[in-house]
Amino acid sequence: MPDLGFQKIPYGGDWNPEQWDREVWHEDIRLFREAGIDLLSINIFAWTRLQPDEQSFDFSLLDELFTLLHDNGMRVCLGTGTAAHPAWMATRYPDILRVDAQGRKRKFGNRHNACPSSPTYRHFAPRLAGALAERYGQHPALSLWHISNEYSGACYCERCEVRFRAWLRAKYGSLDALNHAWNAQFWNQTISDWDEIVAPNVLTVQRDDRHTSLQGLSLDYMRFNSDNLLDTYLLEDRAIREHHPEAVITTNLMGAYRVLNYRAWAPHLDVIAWDSYPGPGQAPSRTAMMHSLMRGLKGGAPFLLMEQTPSQTNWMPYNSLKRPGVMRLQSFQAVAHGADAVMFFQMRRSPGAGEKFHGAVIEHHGRSDTRVFREVSALGAELQQLGRVTLGTRVCARTAVWFDWESWWASENSTGPSAALEYVEEVWKVYDALHAAHVAVDVVGPGSDLSGYRVLAAPVLYLLRPEDVSALHAFVAGGGTLLTTFLSGVADPSDRVFPGGAPGPLRDLLGLWVEEIDALAPDVRNRIVLQGALGALSGSYSCNLLFDIVRVEGAEVMATYGEDFYAGTPALTRHRVGQGQAWHLASSAEPAFLRGLLGHLCEDSGVEPTWPNLPEGVEATRRGEGERQVLFLLNHLQQQVTVPLATDLHDLLSGATLQGQVTLPACGVLVARPQAAVPAGSALPH
Repeated sequence: MPDLGFQKIPYGGDWNPEQWDREVWHEDIRLFREAGIDLLSINIFAWTRLQPDEQSFDFSLLDELFTLLHDNGMRVCLGTGTAAHPAWMATRYPDILRVDAQGRKRKFGNRHNACPSSPTYRHFAPRLAGALAERYGQHPALSLWHISNEYSGACYCERCEVRFRAWLRAKYGSLDALNHAWNAQFWNQTISDWDEIVAPNVLTVQRDDRHTSLQGLSLDYMRFNSDNLLDTYLLEDRAIREHHPEAVITTNLMGAYRVLNYRAWAPHLDVIAWDSYPGPGQAPSRTAMMHSLMRGLKGGAPFLLMEQTPSQTNWMPYNSLKRPGVMRLQSFQAVAHGADAVMFFQMRRSPGAGEKFHGAVIEHHGRSDTRVFREVSALGAELQQLGRVTLGTRVCARTAVWFDWESWWASENSTGPSAALEYVEEVWKVYDALHAAHVAVDVVGPGSDLSGYRVLAAPVLYLLRPEDVSALHAFVAGGGTLLTTFLSGVADPSDRVFPGGAPGPLRDLLGLWVEEIDALAPDVRNRIVLQGALGALSGSYSCNLLFDIVRVEGAEVMATYGEDFYAGTPALTRHRVGQGQAWHLASSAEPAFLRGLLGHLCEDSGVEPTWPNLPEGVEATRRGEGERQVLFLLNHLQQQVTVPLATDLHDLLSGATLQGQVTLPACGVLVARPQAAVPAGSALPH
């Protein structure tokens, strides 16, 4: 990760001083210093103030803020302000307004309302970014650039259609190739001229957000929309670098956000930054998977936790408070999984409008004697105490889960085989099973280097590119253990079903083919009956949703279905190839089965847990190796737990030496090093 100029984990978040009078600014700064805040994101939504008309720029307010923050020893994450265009722009240049999936042209209001194909937007947005870079690029307080904010949505206007046609022409080269890829003879959808191509909205082939009658067209438009929005990011990126070549530039991602293929965006971001908002009751492993997904976009490099709420999330149906200790616990969970910054939205609660009930470091009353402010300040002190201990270090994983945006899109776009299929849910189920085995897990995908992993779980591997097939074959032949699931190897990158059916080009690797796929309502269940013990697994387990009816071609049958007309046919298989093995799970299994199976595969592959004998509800993670190794124990329970220690530890927060066992309070956190890695006489080695 690029150096942001800090000697500790940066701590701060979104500050919107344009919403308050100046006397409030100085009080905020005093409170920020008290809380250990040292990085402020500013100018996220300030386009109109910066550019009141077509020709003028007014940087007076921003000049004042830079001076104020620099004088108080704080650094700036500078937003380009382009996530919400000015009202005057929408009024004078209506081409900037998006057309929605129902074919309705928007009016001014809200944010992310700009058409990415609009000549107006594509002129004014990089012009503003360049002007900001020219003025502030060399300012000593500037640490990081933040382009726009949470890119999202899609546009279906005629200008986007024109750019889409050009995108398709570049991809396919000929209409014959395009019509073949889309199987456009279906329902007489054949295209005879590039100008006949229209955007796939509800006026054309889309039934709703998920289902379409021409999957190839809809899949390509999703790819195009992601690329088209990325292109607007790159316009600003280039404008900034003209004046600030050494700039560190990013934007804030949103985890498993369906609309944009973040894996395609990642090479263009200097550092991954993302916004984490786990809801009340969300499984800790689900949050961990999102961190792993973001970390994996750049091959395991550290990321920035750009936003989280100190307490309430206002856009959830019920604005539950984070219980005492939860904010600290979630912050350290992010650090444990690779975060090199901890930041909040927002620093002071908005006085009005849409986010006035969203949590903040400073509440409406402006007091510092509150539970939330005390917790924020305490965490700030701990991050200061840790210094550089974790900065730049990586999570060392030998297991991985495959996550592919295009398989997500294609598997859910289809009408069939099941309306209940949720791609992210199926990925999380296998991630959760590995997480429960207390092993480190990366999230990988197309183009990832698989050479360092021993176990790879690839659920619903629906779309396959030739390079994916080659990578998976090489992984197994080289000694890796692969687990695929139902609905894998179904279609090529255009969503054309492979001749011969699933698993397509993985048929020889898995040693089987799928004769039929049964889909039943989620509450209708079958059973997976093991033919012998697999580690701690034996007996039968529940399964549901989709059911591959498998014919083996060299694979060993490890378990069969227990019910229905396909009782006794394979439900779990293993095929030895080269030095490795490829497993296939033909249905969506209950958690106990997945945990037992993935635990067995890890043990069989020599993958050791980060921490043995952990109580349920406690998470263990490691960053770094050798003398830089840092261990995290995270108690996600609302009760005290005792954890046995396999080795003596040096508590990096208290300075104590821990032997035998450690007691973690509810929501408790331990950040420690093995005592052997601590130099003699050092209270806190950095």
